[in-house]
Amino acid sequence: MTAVRVKLSTMMFLEYFVWGAWFVTMGTYLGTSLQFNGTQVGLAYGATAIAAMISPFFVGMVADRFFATEKILALLHIVGGVVLWIASTMHAFGAFYAVLIVYALCYMPTLALTNSISFDHMTDPTREFPLVRVLGTIGWIVAGLIVGILKLEATAVPLQLAAAASIVLGIFSFALPHTPPHAAGKKITARDVLGLDALSLLKDNAFAVFILGSFLLCIPLQFYYTFTNPFLNEIGLQDAAAKMTLGQFFEIGFMLLLPWALSRLGVKRILLLGMAAWAVRYLLFAFGNVTVNVWMLYAGIILHGVCYDFFFVTGQIYVDQRASVSIRAAAQGFLAFITQGVGLFIGSLLSGPVVDRYRLPGGTHDWRSVWLVPACGAAVIFVLFALLFRPRAQTEEPKPAAAMAA
Repeated sequence: MTAVRVKLSTMMFLEYFVWGAWFVTMGTYLGTSLQFNGTQVGLAYGATAIAAMISPFFVGMVADRFFATEKILALLHIVGGVVLWIASTMHAFGAFYAVLIVYALCYMPTLALTNSISFDHMTDPTREFPLVRVLGTIGWIVAGLIVGILKLEATAVPLQLAAAASIVLGIFSFALPHTPPHAAGKKITARDVLGLDALSLLKDNAFAVFILGSFLLCIPLQFYYTFTNPFLNEIGLQDAAAKMTLGQFFEIGFMLLLPWALSRLGVKRILLLGMAAWAVRYLLFAFGNVTVNVWMLYAGIILHGVCYDFFFVTGQIYVDQRASVSIRAAAQGFLAFITQGVGLFIGSLLSGPVVDRYRLPGGTHDWRSVWLVPACGAAVIFVLFALLFRPRAQTEEPKPAAAMAA
C-alpha cells in the first residue's frame, strides 16, 4: 500500500469515526440525560439534513473555487471539533440546537471533500476507491464499539470523543496530498451547485418516480437514525451502540454482494428489496424484545446492509446510468439534496412528534406503536413504487457508486 493510500485510508477512518461516535447515540443522551422530548430530539437529528441542503453551495461556490481541498478540510474539522465540544456542554435545547446546526454546517461538506481528495489521487477510482472507503465503515464500527462497550451512550462523552477526533483529523489533513480547487477561475452558478441541470431527467417518468420514491422513503428512514439507540437502551438491550455496529459489518458484505445481485435481478428488483427491508426492519423492531424475541432486534439491525446498499447505493448507480456524462455530477448532487437534505429533514420533523404521541407515564414509550408508523409508511411507498416504477432496459453495466454514509 502506497503512502498516499495510507493517508487517504486514515482520512476516511477518522472521517466516519467522528460521525459514528456522536450520531448513533445522541438521541439516548438527549432524551435520558438532558430530558429533551421526542420532537426536540427529532429536530436535533435534522441538523445534518439542514446542512446537507446548504453544503452543496459551500462546496461548489467556495471550496471548489478558492482553497486547496485539504486545507479547507483541515479548517472545517478543527473549527467543527471546537464547536462540537461546546455543544457537549450545553443543557438547554435552544442553545444546543443552534450550536449543533453550526457543527453540522462544518461537518457535512467534509463528506464530499474527502471523496474529492480521494478521487483526485487515484489512477483507477473504480477499483481503488472502495478499498479506501471501506476504512470509513470500519471507523464507524470502531466508534460504536468504544461508545457501547464503555457504556457512554447516555453521556456527553461521545460528543467529546467525536470533537477530539475531528481536531485530530483537522491537523492530519495538512499532511494529505495537495489537492487544488477544481473550479478555480471558472464561473459557477447556483444552478450548477444544486444540480438543477439534472431536472431534465424528470421528463423520464421512471426517473421522476425514482426521485419521488427516494424522497418519500427518507421520511420514515429518519425514525431509524434518530430513535433506534434510545429504543434499544430503553427496552434493556445491553451494549446497544456496540451491537448496532452489526449493521455496518453486514453492510460491507451486502456491498460486495451488490454487483452480483444487480446483474441477476436488475435495478427495479434490487430497489424494491431495499424498500421492503425498511418496512420489515421496523416490523421486527415493533415486535422484538430482549427476551424470547431478541432475535428480531438483531435481525432488524443486520438488515442495515440491505436497507442502505440495496436502495441508496443502487439508487446512485441508477442515476449514474440514466444521466449523461455532462450532467452526471449534477444528477448525483440533486439526488443527495432531495434525499439526505429535504427528505431526512421532513422525517426529523415528523418522527419526534410520533414518539411523543406514544410516550407513556414514567418516561417510557409504546415502541410497538411508534415503529408501526414508519413500517406502514415504508410499506405503502414500496407498493406504489412497485406499481409505478418502470425503468428502461439497461444498455450498460452498472458502475460502482460511493456511499454517502455508513
